[in-house]
Amino acid sequence: MSMPQATQRQVNRWMIVLGTIIVQMGLGTIYTWSLFNQPLADKFGWELSSVSITFSITSFALAFATLFAGKIQDRIGIRNLTMISGAVLGAGLIASSQVSSLWMLYLLAGVVVGYADGTAYITSLSNLMKWFPERKGLIAGISVGAFGTGSLLFKYINGHFINTLGVSQAFLVWGLIVLVMVIAGSFLIKEAVMTETPMKANTQSVSQKNYTVKEMLRTKEAYMLFIILFTACMSGLYLIGIVKDIGVQLAGLDISTAANAVAMVAIFNTAGRIILGALSDKVGRMKVVAGALFATALSVMTLSFVPLNMGIFFLCVGVIAFCFGGNITVFPAIVADYFGLKNQSKNYGIIYQGFGLGALAGSFLSALFGGFQVTFNVIAVLCMISFLIALFISVPGQRKKSAENQEAVEAMLKPHYNAG
Repeated sequence: MSMPQATQRQVNRWMIVLGTIIVQMGLGTIYTWSLFNQPLADKFGWELSSVSITFSITSFALAFATLFAGKIQDRIGIRNLTMISGAVLGAGLIASSQVSSLWMLYLLAGVVVGYADGTAYITSLSNLMKWFPERKGLIAGISVGAFGTGSLLFKYINGHFINTLGVSQAFLVWGLIVLVMVIAGSFLIKEAVMTETPMKANTQSVSQKNYTVKEMLRTKEAYMLFIILFTACMSGLYLIGIVKDIGVQLAGLDISTAANAVAMVAIFNTAGRIILGALSDKVGRMKVVAGALFATALSVMTLSFVPLNMGIFFLCVGVIAFCFGGNITVFPAIVADYFGLKNQSKNYGIIYQGFGLGALAGSFLSALFGGFQVTFNVIAVLCMISFLIALFISVPGQRKKSAENQEAVEAMLKPHYNAG
């Protein structure tokens, strides 16, 4: 794996970590969107289901933006890109305070906000990993954990603004805060320029080649990783969207008790990002992913088939949220391990489309089949398939190389065997 041209002696890498944390916390505030659904529906007389579509548009735009963010970064640099993204994100939220129609809400809070958020998210994360090639899992955990922390903190901050200022003015203040956070964080971020020659891999779990997007798409491993990420995101994002309803309808909890699961999801999601990210550096990333998928499958099947009480419900919810947070954190490092760090933003942008499709798939299946339990069963099956893939997948070309090495060893030993 290649190292940045600027060394740690020249640049304080931990200031770049701080800047990225500030940026990611600002970006993570979009996951407080559920707080705005009912107030907007009440103010304008819109259907709640119509308002809630906004966040699906935001999530899809976020994932779609990652396809192009790396190319834009190559042209204008990480700091300028982050600064512009923060300005557009803040402006989109501020402009949302003036909307009076659903289509304007979809355009501003959905497309504009989602695209700006996704552009800054993928590039700032990938850039930070390039500064710490020896600790990719831990660094990804810190960065993506900051994204989750921003969501957790702003559940209370944005809730306060909505209650005291009203929903439209809350958009205005939220936008101003996010604009300042992301732009301020961008001043601490510095580009990590990669050299052409990768560093020699010390283990069989790291690629010795920096793949371009076209080269990556010619490998079967790229599609296998896409399936795994799609499964992980579908299971986690579907649960996040309906966790309160599951508690009421399947576990028989009252609304206030079930609502506690929302905060619990945020806490375990953030913990999974930090803990499993760091653990993946120690025990291997695909082992962590395989274990998380297996635990998710067991938890989902428990929700579907076991009579639920409060304890079982909260245990399953905690496990699923923890595993989802860990999986989505480890995946940027996996893509770097498999395809190199040089083109990380572009390569991960392709694989990351599994996030966008996963965000839509759970709700689509639930609407198609009519209920939680059928969707849970589909998720459990997909988790077990992805678990098996995770057990047997390896870095592109590694199996072929291992076979060639084995043949070379056998060829060297063959004269000795014949002599014997």
